[in-house]
Amino acid sequence: MIKIILLCLICCLNAGAVLAEGDLDSILGGIQKNYGDLPGLTLSYQREVITKSMSMMGGQIKGDLASGRMYFKPPNLLRLEQETPRPETVISNEETLWWYQPDKKCVYKYPAKEFGKEMRLLCDIFRGLIKVEERFEVKMLDRNQKGENQIGLTPNPPWESIDRIILTVSDDNKIRLVGIHYQLGGVTMFTLNDVSAKKDFEEDYFSFSVPEGVTLIEENK
Repeated sequence: MIKIILLCLICCLNAGAVLAEGDLDSILGGIQKNYGDLPGLTLSYQREVITKSMSMMGGQIKGDLASGRMYFKPPNLLRLEQETPRPETVISNEETLWWYQPDKKCVYKYPAKEFGKEMRLLCDIFRGLIKVEERFEVKMLDRNQKGENQIGLTPNPPWESIDRIILTVSDDNKIRLVGIHYQLGGVTMFTLNDVSAKKDFEEDYFSFSVPEGVTLIEENK
């Protein structure tokens, strides 16, 4: 009798593993179908930065909030226009990341290879997670409290600052939340809404020219 029970338990565990793998393949395929062939897109976002001490308090404390719109053109052009709490612009391409703060009349210029991992991650997501298994260990996680699917991405090889990324995916395989978890315990959460395809962008929309009277600060690792 004990042998029969153990065999049944093993069979159930194996069936669960196969089901989870099948769910993951189905969700990744749905994400690729939703995003992979878009000529570009625009969406609204809310970004919340949660420190390690805040995360230890659970949902009792809200982190630093910002909101605005994102614009993406494949394969790696991304522009964030923050609207609240103050206007800011972030532009990222293959070589450079610009962070413009008009109220302070300054713009930071970073090499994208060293400082643009989060932006490249968003570009990968908006391309439909194409070939994601080549750069991340991918696995299904438990559903969240709302019953939504969650996918865990662990960088492989490891990244210096980012520990893992958790994607929350709706039933129609739309990415609703992007949680970037850092090695030191903080989290940046992007809530994505109003995603729509966009074909045409103005010329030089994903480049930046320093306005007159604005201080350029170049950062190099």
